[in-house]
Amino acid sequence: MRYAMIMAGGVGTRLWPVSRRDRPKQLIPLIEGQSLLSLAVNRLEGVVPPDRRLLCTAEQHRSLIRELLPEFSDEQILGEPVGRDTINAIGFTAAVLAKNDPEAIFAALTADHIIEPQDEFRRKISLGFDLVEDDPTRFVTFSIMATHPSTAYGYVERGDPLPNFASAYVAKRFVEKPDAKTAQSYIDAGTFGWNGGMFVFKAKQYLEALQWFKPASYEGIMRIANAWDTSSQQAVLDEVYPTLPKISVDYGMMERATSDERITVCTVAMGVWWMDVGSWPSFGETLTEDAAGNRSNTKTTHLDSRHVLAVSDDPQHTITTIGCSDLVIVHTKDATLVCPHSQTQRVKDLAAIVDKSLL
Repeated sequence: MRYAMIMAGGVGTRLWPVSRRDRPKQLIPLIEGQSLLSLAVNRLEGVVPPDRRLLCTAEQHRSLIRELLPEFSDEQILGEPVGRDTINAIGFTAAVLAKNDPEAIFAALTADHIIEPQDEFRRKISLGFDLVEDDPTRFVTFSIMATHPSTAYGYVERGDPLPNFASAYVAKRFVEKPDAKTAQSYIDAGTFGWNGGMFVFKAKQYLEALQWFKPASYEGIMRIANAWDTSSQQAVLDEVYPTLPKISVDYGMMERATSDERITVCTVAMGVWWMDVGSWPSFGETLTEDAAGNRSNTKTTHLDSRHVLAVSDDPQHTITTIGCSDLVIVHTKDATLVCPHSQTQRVKDLAAIVDKSLL
């Protein structure tokens, strides 16, 4: 049976001071009054039915998510006591699904992306399911058409096409965040796409691979699985999950799987406009710019200013500037960020040193 899980456990410190620990970016109505998580859930219409959708998120956000998405029952929310990166979030999901449905196949999706058009997304995720149903040893990834040589994204190289499955290829390799020269060479080659961070696995096969590549994670995940749906479920989860080795699925699983004969790593070319809303410049791209290149989600008055991004968590708040250029201004009720566009990659570093009450 087909399932889908959305990973929604990040804190989003690169979008500080709007994104906070108690209300991270995926739960904030950033995009035309909707949260990124709501957008991710809406994308699943026509892919899997509501009762076969799961969220893997921080346990501390459970009540907020139930308020935001009341259609999700407690059983559909897998609450992590602490974040242990994507290899364990996916392993946790695989273990819970496999215990209840040994034939479960699931898509592991993200909660912090904007993807258009929706129909193309749905077609290609459905193709991912078809590939795994045809051969359970396939691990399916999705490569996004790269429009520029970004150094902020990982890349996947397409190999030979898979017979009988249009737009599906063997994945030759994964490369994480190359330098600018290398990224340009990938664009020129025409065989690379951005790694969209989305996957389709058969749950039992993922757990088997976890045992091969990350046995410590596998051992802990299986302890959690054995206690699931018993009176000790929460106690075992709270005890074991924080001990799992923290690593991403890209580094810990997919890079190794591409050279393992027991697994066929595939990639499906997904022709969508895709954006990882993980920084203030990328958020700015979701807003309409004026004639001077200024963008805002709130009231603004600019005098001789150009390329200013002005953001407020209060849409009635007015931000004004005089003679500014290439600036980011983010206002909240208790903190304000001001920095040049060129320095926005350091917001995460700033969040690490501000007063802890502001996180």
